[in-house]
Amino acid sequence: MERALTHSELLQLKRWNTPTLYNGWEQITSHDIARDGFNLEETRDFMPQMGPMIGYAVTVVVEPSNPDHKQSAPPGSEYRDYLASVPGPKIAVVQDLDKPAVLGSFWGEVNSNLHRSLGCVGTITDGAIRDVDEMTNAGFKALAQRLCVGHAHVVPVRWNCEVEVFGRKIRPGQLIHADKHGFLALPDEDQARLLEASLFMDRNECDTVIAAARSGAGKSKDQHLADLNAAAAQFAKNTKEKFGGSGEW
Repeated sequence: MERALTHSELLQLKRWNTPTLYNGWEQITSHDIARDGFNLEETRDFMPQMGPMIGYAVTVVVEPSNPDHKQSAPPGSEYRDYLASVPGPKIAVVQDLDKPAVLGSFWGEVNSNLHRSLGCVGTITDGAIRDVDEMTNAGFKALAQRLCVGHAHVVPVRWNCEVEVFGRKIRPGQLIHADKHGFLALPDEDQARLLEASLFMDRNECDTVIAAARSGAGKSKDQHLADLNAAAAQFAKNTKEKFGGSGEW
């Protein structure tokens, strides 16, 4: 599938947090905004200081508890060939079959540097990570379930397949935006308008409700409340005119 966004647009989307993009996404999508698109289970961002990440999903399944995979799994070189074949930026989405138990980590200093060199900017895994400082130094961001010490018997079991992490199914190639709040996995048909919609909703908030909320000093309570209600109505009007629907705030 031809990608809907330019590199410039991806960089612009990376400047915003994931909830801001959600606010734009909900205006343009036909999906269930209460259940679709984002993680349904809690994630933990181990590098919040790195800010948001955005990229296209490359997917892999691991099972660190199972030593048989070291004999039966395809060669690791085939997995690396897969990574190299997909243009970046990429986010490695890793389903750990041991979940909720954590018996070993796919991630550490070596694997993060390897993936970074092949165009991956970070990972989302429902398993564990280790070597947090070294991963950060590699410029490789991670959302994960927890930390752990060892890697156990971890090898790529299968890849380039649909995976499920934190209650959300992810397809290879799906656009993902993630930060300390969680992640948003965009349906293909919603990508092209995401930046425009997110910027509009952010401006709409700042120009109406937020501006009114912060300008209450020196006003009577009744006047301030009247201004807030007027701003909320203007916010709804702007949203409805742009996207249709009720526009309610």
